[in-house]
Amino acid sequence: MTILVTGATGRVGRHVVDQLVRRGADVRVLTRDPAKADFPAGVDVMQGDLLDIDVLRAAFSGVSTLFLLNAVTGDEFTQAIITLNVAREAGVERVVYLSVFQADRAVNVPHFAVKSGAERMLEQMGFGATILRPTYFIDNEVMVKDVILQHGVYPMPIGSKGVAMVDTRDIAEVAAIELIRREAAPSKLPSETINVVGPDTLTGPQVAAIWSDVLGRPIAYGGDDPSGFEQNMASFMPKWMAYEMRLMAERYVSDGMIPDEGDRERLTAILGRPLHDYRDFAGSIAGA
Repeated sequence: MTILVTGATGRVGRHVVDQLVRRGADVRVLTRDPAKADFPAGVDVMQGDLLDIDVLRAAFSGVSTLFLLNAVTGDEFTQAIITLNVAREAGVERVVYLSVFQADRAVNVPHFAVKSGAERMLEQMGFGATILRPTYFIDNEVMVKDVILQHGVYPMPIGSKGVAMVDTRDIAEVAAIELIRREAAPSKLPSETINVVGPDTLTGPQVAAIWSDVLGRPIAYGGDDPSGFEQNMASFMPKWMAYEMRLMAERYVSDGMIPDEGDRERLTAILGRPLHDYRDFAGSIAGA
């Protein structure tokens, strides 16, 4: 049987596809623009989106397991509702869902609230699901690297509580392992939730210190006020999305993203290796 991957051309999804192919899985992807896809040989590519009912039904033909990732969009929740309904209609019970850390707590942040709603759907509709709850992506820092490199400021308002930033490669490999585990099981497995976190819980000043170290020159932390961050985001994304990013940053400042006891040990046991860390990422950017 086949594993269907949505969001396959994004930062997480493309790694999920690669990891599944390496493990010998039969993979189908659903993408709006196949021309942007660069998938390994043997991957079945279907064009369409999560609101195209006819294509979605065709995409689920012969599928046993779903990786559900929907991007942050204005209709994200509708996409999730439709996809899970069509999955159940097709008899698919095994799901790995990409949610977000503490989705049930940050109820004022739209994409957190959406993912919390999708988690409830998975439970109420009787799916056997692994819910992955990643923290802030290390890879998001690509958006602010020019500010760091050219202006000497780390601008992300992540506060002083600490955020255990996670590498998308780690998220994707855990997802692939869980997809194969559920796919290979003789029957539907019980649902579970995995917090996907990074190896270090870092504050804004600590991240700035890492950049100072790897670049060999002072990098200042831009502070906890999210207003400048919102304005910067609004220069290259819709204003509603920039405001949503501000709300998310406010949660970083007020609550942080701090792993539960045992989260890191669980992940290293699943992966059989250490987690990728922030310093290595910063070093790769500095080297480039």
